[in-house]
Amino acid sequence: MDLLAEPKLKRPFRRRVFLIPGGEAVSPAFYRELYLRQGAAQADLAEMALALRPGRGPASWRVSGAMEAGFCETEVELLPWADLVPGAAGQAIGPGLAGRIGTLWIYLATGALLRLFKLRPVAVLALLVPPAVLSVLAVLALAAGLLLAEALAALIWPPAGWLAGLVLAGVLLLRVRFPPLPLADLGLLARQRGALPPALAERMGRFRAVLSEALRSECDELLVVGHSTGAVLAVSLMADLLRGGLPAHRPALALLTLGQRVPLLSFLPEARRFRRDLNALAAAAELTWIDVSAPEDPLCFALCDPVSVSGVAPEGKLWPLVISAALSETLSPARRRRLRGRPGLRHLQYLCAYDRAGDYDVFRVTAGPKPLAERFRGRAPSRGRIDRASSGHVTMGAPRAEAQRPVR
Repeated sequence: MDLLAEPKLKRPFRRRVFLIPGGEAVSPAFYRELYLRQGAAQADLAEMALALRPGRGPASWRVSGAMEAGFCETEVELLPWADLVPGAAGQAIGPGLAGRIGTLWIYLATGALLRLFKLRPVAVLALLVPPAVLSVLAVLALAAGLLLAEALAALIWPPAGWLAGLVLAGVLLLRVRFPPLPLADLGLLARQRGALPPALAERMGRFRAVLSEALRSECDELLVVGHSTGAVLAVSLMADLLRGGLPAHRPALALLTLGQRVPLLSFLPEARRFRRDLNALAAAAELTWIDVSAPEDPLCFALCDPVSVSGVAPEGKLWPLVISAALSETLSPARRRRLRGRPGLRHLQYLCAYDRAGDYDVFRVTAGPKPLAERFRGRAPSRGRIDRASSGHVTMGAPRAEAQRPVR
């Protein structure tokens, strides 16, 4: 049965979704095609129908959804920022290794690394993989230069052989590019020990203007979705939106964080304003905040309440509701086998289809007729939630000055 062909007896639910991905160098077309393919797969597995068509620009698309005895019209817009991340698209071995070691030193010197390890060891071990890979490549480059030098030194004038070896090693280290490695965006966020870099602050200002415009549009729900490191930006943008003042007539506000890495920023000493954002959102009655993660995902801080573990939970804390995607229950054995040994795909699963969808399903959340607040009303946090304060830095700074202008 074509659900989209059924007569629409009432006005469809209208939603605007803003998706903030992580800092990986992926084109907007990737996310659009992912939504198209995975949405079709989810429709085959569940009683729903989805139809996609172009949006207002290359980084947006529209979705018509029919499910749960209702209809929904959604516009999804991507808010990308990977172009600001050094090495997001890959870089030479030498600069890449230097950048990753510099980032690790920031976490080690500030005491954040040990606290993060105690919180989620697997997530921190994943942080160590890229510099380990780059170190191996650097050793191989130096070894190749040494072998060439020894070979040429035995055949020709020794100084010329050693010079050729040094040139080869230098070319391999400084010119040969390696494929992108995960967590390159961490270098941008940690560069100033948690303070927002100017380039990212400027991009956030543009995102804030887009959200402010959407706040005045004719829709029923404004949903901000932050995936991976993008959850950090989503938190701050939503906090700025509330801080700037809300119009009397506005859509319902909802925040969805998926596979979040919030502690990687909130545990740093200069992330004072970000911790203030976490504190403000946690007690905001004007929105609904759902945090979804999976213990099977090694690239996130699974089931860690991002507010509580950062040590900034306010009195009367309301959010977020922390729930598990429960991949062991929602994915078939065959799909789990395909994801084994592929942590990047497991980290992307929050935006994909589920064989046995549980409480969370990205297509029902973004293209279904129920607002986020109604969908998760009465839902208890997942067992295994971690909410103990674990950060050594809990001071909070003043709100951003640019966020003070009221929305009219």
